Amino acid sequence: MVVFPHAKINLGLHVAGRRDDGYHDIETVFYPVPLSDVLEAVEDTSLLGKISLTVTGDDSLSANDNLCIKAYELLKKDYKLPSVKAHLHKIIPAGAGLGGGSADAAFMIKLLNRIFELKLSNDALKKYALELGSDCPFFIESKPVYATGRGEVMEAIELSLKDYLICIVKTNVSISTAEAYKMVKPQKPQMALLSVLRQPMEKWKDLLTNDFEEPVFKKYPVIETAKKKLYEAGAVFALMSGSGSAVYGIFNREINLEGAFDDPFFVSVSKLN
Repeated sequence: MVVFPHAKINLGLHVAGRRDDGYHDIETVFYPVPLSDVLEAVEDTSLLGKISLTVTGDDSLSANDNLCIKAYELLKKDYKLPSVKAHLHKIIPAGAGLGGGSADAAFMIKLLNRIFELKLSNDALKKYALELGSDCPFFIESKPVYATGRGEVMEAIELSLKDYLICIVKTNVSISTAEAYKMVKPQKPQMALLSVLRQPMEKWKDLLTNDFEEPVFKKYPVIETAKKKLYEAGAVFALMSGSGSAVYGIFNREINLEGAFDDPFFVSVSKLN
């Protein structure tokens, strides 16, 4: 069986403060985007109760500590899962703030649920997903949510960007979440995120912010330059996603970005659903 774990973007991201457990309280909106990996899994009795995973598309990633393996092992604690042979082809860039690894893990959980007819509800799937990462439960249903806490408290919201085009750009810089949080300074947002999102998109440029942008742009100016180029190309709105390093631009018309970004930039353009 083959599935297509997709990325997400953050529509705004506020870091409100540091928690006693070492995490940070945040406020953001997760929105699904069509950029997808490819994940295949089949039963393979020759593996004697284990999972075998191969990863292609990104030589920097190791299959040994991949969240897809951890997803299988997590379910195997509670269910007698047969052995599985899996293949993950990476398209979503790593270290980009697009949730690629979390999506792969969540889709592996859903895939195992379907293959082996575990009959787990979405709520049960989300509980398993949360053990693998704060944003993993989002990918169980893949609908826009307002996320608070450390990102795991999610509330479904009515928000549609259907028929807009999205351009996702990633430079050769990759940023770990831990690195980004060391740079950010928690602060109280000037305007509630959901209030901003109720405004026309043309106003988002001055109102919808990501607290990670300022310190990340200061350290990696090439990322800020990529965002500026999206606006120069006619984006209605552009922002860095998550803790970086990808930036995205939302367009209300067809665009031609040929020559706008030199190698080794990753560039993806697709229509939002």
